Amino acid sequence: MRLLVLSDHPQGIPALESLEILGHEVEHRSLSASLALEPGILARAEAILVDGSVSLLAAKNALVQLAATARQPRLVILSESGFAAINGTWAAHEAVLTAASPAELEARLRLASARAEGSETTTEPGRFKEAGVEIDEGTYTARVQGQALNLTYKEFELLKFLAGSPDRVFTRDQLLTEVWGYDYFGGTRTVDVHVRRLRAKLGPDYEGLIRTVRNVGYLFARADSPSAERSRRFERS
Repeated sequence: MRLLVLSDHPQGIPALESLEILGHEVEHRSLSASLALEPGILARAEAILVDGSVSLLAAKNALVQLAATARQPRLVILSESGFAAINGTWAAHEAVLTAASPAELEARLRLASARAEGSETTTEPGRFKEAGVEIDEGTYTARVQGQALNLTYKEFELLKFLAGSPDRVFTRDQLLTEVWGYDYFGGTRTVDVHVRRLRAKLGPDYEGLIRTVRNVGYLFARADSPSAERSRRFERS
């Protein structure tokens, strides 16, 4: 099978290194440059593997963009901690641990191929709605009850990341890594500033969706979830 691997891992990971041993023809490209790939590179691939071990956000963005143009099976490779963030908005047919054995990886490739061939979706790729907030990843727009929000790029990325994993608490350091990038050298105060701006733009009826967990970080709370009720005791910064 001809495989396209998108990864920014500096040393590589064993699960991906086993692909050629399994008899696959592998083409490696940088994940950070994946959106600028030549059409011919995508056309040659029979399956696409996206490495999310360095940046969850970069992997998710690549998968969503690929879903709009590529029909091949899409697999995402994640660390064990990264599995907590993945959900149906990631547009992946299968997920694989970085520590997966060659046999498991081969099995998941077969499963992803079967799902890609038989998948039929009625939802528009790259668009999801959570607690009244609609996020369109294809056009980089967000709406509240149909009203467009005037967000900056980073505000949109922060809202998308939080809403993509509702009711999960992220530390400020995690948000800096996933939204601003692992090579960002600014302080965590940047996160607080962007959260305040996001709340102001969401308006008084929806600002409470982004909740502060004291001494930890932030979460996006479903309006009708148990955690939304519990999180009322958390302070907003």
